[in-house]
Amino acid sequence: MYLPDLFKTFSEKYPEISQQHEKLATACRESGPMDPKTQHLVKLGIAIGTGSRGGVMSQTRKALGEGATPEELSQAALLALTTIGFSQMMAALSWIWEVLEKAE
Repeated sequence: MYLPDLFKTFSEKYPEISQQHEKLATACRESGPMDPKTQHLVKLGIAIGTGSRGGVMSQTRKALGEGATPEELSQAALLALTTIGFSQMMAALSWIWEVLEKAE
């Protein structure tokens, strides 16, 4: 699993906080009926909405790992068009495509 260097450094410097963060993330994932692919697509939408390049790329990788298709990932960005605007949607789409190109 790909982890950004910044996340690795944070986890090494603050292991207790990193462990607590992972426990909270696990509890959130296990709190409802969504399957992992759906969870990552939802989180992808949230990352798109906040304009988080790292979040979009991370959730794209994770969703791909759970079986999401390039078309589903692209649609997540397209759905944001009427909510966040064309230029922000295009930025998110470019980040998704960047991950997809590296995954080929």
